Amino acid sequence: MSHNTIAVNQQQQPLDHLESVWLFGYGSLIYKADFPYLQRKPARIHGWQRRFWQGSHDHRGTPEAPGRVATLIETPEHSCDGMAYEVTPDVFAHLDHREKNGYLRISTRFDWLDGSGQVEGLVYIAGPDNEAYLGEASPQQIAQHIAQSKGPSGPNSEYLLRLADALRELGEQDEHVFAIEAELKKLLA
Repeated sequence: MSHNTIAVNQQQQPLDHLESVWLFGYGSLIYKADFPYLQRKPARIHGWQRRFWQGSHDHRGTPEAPGRVATLIETPEHSCDGMAYEVTPDVFAHLDHREKNGYLRISTRFDWLDGSGQVEGLVYIAGPDNEAYLGEASPQQIAQHIAQSKGPSGPNSEYLLRLADALRELGEQDEHVFAIEAELKKLLA
């Protein structure tokens, strides 16, 4: 599958008939909401783990030297905390462009972190079958990659550090992200 997924997302999941849609963010969508939303709430999805296994050719890297950004991998025994946004369907023109580098929208259930219930919504996931997928590596290897990468949206290190801070604010203990952060800080010291 190509890493540009705009058309695929719009064809597979038209949203025009809906008044609003919930979207779950687990990477930069937690701390960078550059789109209008009706409300936002901390949420959790089950059966997934956040991993820095996706390449970024368009934001935190370049086509010649992609950075590394978060995606989700399916792991039935785990869960992932993030931020959910209720948006109108027209917002997906912007979101599909922002998440075009290999990410497909899928439907999933979110549980609210405050225990007040759950809702069905969408999440962008970049699976191993997309051309931008970089795959598994050690925290040290990922940190070295991130330390050397930058793109139109800024240094790859900024993405990782802002995400780690945002996860702490949510109370999320993400060992993968924090291990990479610790290695990156050693490299930057």
